[in-house]
Amino acid sequence: MSDLFIIGASGTRAYRSAMAAIAENISNASTEGYARRSVTTIESGASTATMSLYISRANFGGTQVAGVNRASDPYLDASVRNTGMALGSATSRLRWLSDAENAMNDSSTGVGQLMIGMFQNMEKLAASPTDTSLRVTTLDSISRVAQAFNQTATDLKTVSEGIATEAKASVATINQSLDALADINNSLLRAQPGTSAYAQLLDSRDSALQTLSQNMNITVSFGTNDSAIVSFGDQTLVSGNAATNVALTANSNGTLSFGLADGTALGAPANGTLGGLFSAANTVTQRRTSLDTLAAQFATDVNAWHAQGVTDGGTAGAALLSGTTAASLAALVTDPAQLATRSSDGTLNGNLLTVSSVLRGNGSVEQNWTSIIAQQATLLSSTKAEFDTATSRNDQAVAAREAVSGVDLDLEAADLLRIQQAYSASAKILQVAKETLDSIMNII
Repeated sequence: MSDLFIIGASGTRAYRSAMAAIAENISNASTEGYARRSVTTIESGASTATMSLYISRANFGGTQVAGVNRASDPYLDASVRNTGMALGSATSRLRWLSDAENAMNDSSTGVGQLMIGMFQNMEKLAASPTDTSLRVTTLDSISRVAQAFNQTATDLKTVSEGIATEAKASVATINQSLDALADINNSLLRAQPGTSAYAQLLDSRDSALQTLSQNMNITVSFGTNDSAIVSFGDQTLVSGNAATNVALTANSNGTLSFGLADGTALGAPANGTLGGLFSAANTVTQRRTSLDTLAAQFATDVNAWHAQGVTDGGTAGAALLSGTTAASLAALVTDPAQLATRSSDGTLNGNLLTVSSVLRGNGSVEQNWTSIIAQQATLLSSTKAEFDTATSRNDQAVAAREAVSGVDLDLEAADLLRIQQAYSASAKILQVAKETLDSIMNII
């Protein structure tokens, strides 16, 4: 009779644990990073031999909970980390390369279009070199091109500063995840595997690893009690309960440098959000350098063209522009009488007629600007395609993992009905055992 009580009581305990797991699944169905829980039960054996003259026999002693299982697949988890890493890189590069393209401004107020307008004004002036209003317009158009260089330099610098700010935020997130992962490892080493608390720690561990992989290309392995070991290149960042923080430096030219918090230099991240930011920072720095080169060439070419001409007063053309960078470029001449429209032989529009051969054509600022704009457009287009591919792959990887780890409320409802019936059956065993014992006692 005692066996019936043991069997019934063990059943109610086991199925109560199973119902608790289902309730936890239902309440966390929408929780990101949550892996479905299930309870495994096993047969419990019990020996009834209590006297030396009796033969020892092992009898069925009901059921017991073997452990709380967490639905997960290490391969699928690693796949999501890898696709998330690629998506993080593509997302950050797409954002900042788009901002860089906007900063370069190929619209009517940008360097290229204003330069075309400048040449058109020079052509108009060549047709009427004594027209003062056209002279004023030409000088103004030269000044506007210089101002466009100034504005583009400012806007690209703002993009570099924005990249640096986001990169620092990414590093802060990385360090928080590294510290959290070390704490989780410490708890995992102390926790009992197969418990609900242990499963929750594994969820937290995987969430921290996902955040880390989204931000930078890390290598992950697992040690005792599923504790995570995180490395970047040859540097171990997390092992056991010890974490090593990283740091970032924004250089004056817009590039970024990466290292440990103690000052040890590390290679630039190649993937993840931070890797994408490093790549975008390098690209924007290249654009800023190219812009400065073009500005210097523009000043040199325009000044050289003007110097070969002669003013109405018979003097050689003075420098129209100053500055050696896009930010420092400035127009110098505002007096229309100082515009050297004549050639050395005295032709009124002689110098203006050389504009196309001196300032335009192969190797000119106009052509080089078009080349830079085309390079940026091509890079942005390929980045958009990469972003679309990375998004699709990440969605597929997440869907595959959710098929294993995710919670299906319909299945949980069906399991709940099944477990409730099993619990009721176990309770019925207890009731029958009590009634049987009462009947025996009444007979006695």
